[in-house]
Amino acid sequence: MKKALITGITGQDGSYLADLLLELGYEVHGIARQAGFEAPEQRFHRIKHISNRLTLHSATLESYASLFRVLARNQFDEIYHLAAQSFVAESFIDGFSTLNTNINGTHHLLAAIYETNPNAKFYYAGSSEMFGLVEESPQNEQTRYHPRSPYGISKVTGFHLTRSFREAYSMFCCTGILFNHESPRRGHEYVTRKITSAVARISKGLQKELRLGNLDASRDWGHAKDYVKAMQLMLQLETPNDIVIATGKSRTVREFCDLAFGHVGLSYNDYVVVDERFFRPAETVSLLGDASYAKQILGWVPSITFENMVIEMLEADLAAINKA
Repeated sequence: MKKALITGITGQDGSYLADLLLELGYEVHGIARQAGFEAPEQRFHRIKHISNRLTLHSATLESYASLFRVLARNQFDEIYHLAAQSFVAESFIDGFSTLNTNINGTHHLLAAIYETNPNAKFYYAGSSEMFGLVEESPQNEQTRYHPRSPYGISKVTGFHLTRSFREAYSMFCCTGILFNHESPRRGHEYVTRKITSAVARISKGLQKELRLGNLDASRDWGHAKDYVKAMQLMLQLETPNDIVIATGKSRTVREFCDLAFGHVGLSYNDYVVVDERFFRPAETVSLLGDASYAKQILGWVPSITFENMVIEMLEADLAAINKA
């Protein structure tokens, strides 16, 4: 039985990855902050359905000692590093915390793995935000990085740290360069969940309008369930590799709104208000991924369509209102 550790196990990707690994027969461990153990109903709600099948450890990315302690006491076959401050807008507000958590946290974890279990396979969660001001479309593994946010900068740095440990110490370290991926487990601060939750509330008469930033911002949106499968497949390779994971189709925020509002018989034009407060200081206007290499080397292709993803998210938010 393989033994895996997931940082960020309480988040969207971490919870879906935990589901997948348990289905595949893994022994699954996760790292969470102590605050989560003190308020499990609030912090651990995404993994509540599998909590009795997980082993959770209290540790933080900011503390090398806490990570070292967990790794020294367990020999993991695979380590998935998903934890990060990943809300791009917040990274502009508090760039210091974003850079500290995402860069130093990744370095702490890699260094602790090297000292305790250098044979473990390591996955680092990269991001399409690394590309930023894109010079070509679609973006692939050879596209130059030009990050446009503290978050994107932190992810590029983490990518180089991961590659450095691979090259310097012959460790199995790889990066999944994942484009946007959503689900009903997405946090409410992200624009996709902000839209579906607002549409659900508006359709029930609980909200009058939805304020958004740039409606023409374009993203390559997939489903988190599909993307965690790619993570697991990457650590089954004989040789570590950095791979783009994407759908190859780009949609605008406007299109997302049109589909979500249309599903409940409404027009987004009647409810969406463009608010300049939600524009980024440096916008990444268009991101589109080329995942042909993932198909070639992993046999991976997305299975959930954009339309089905949006409807699933909206139906989950409608069900939550009906249940309340």
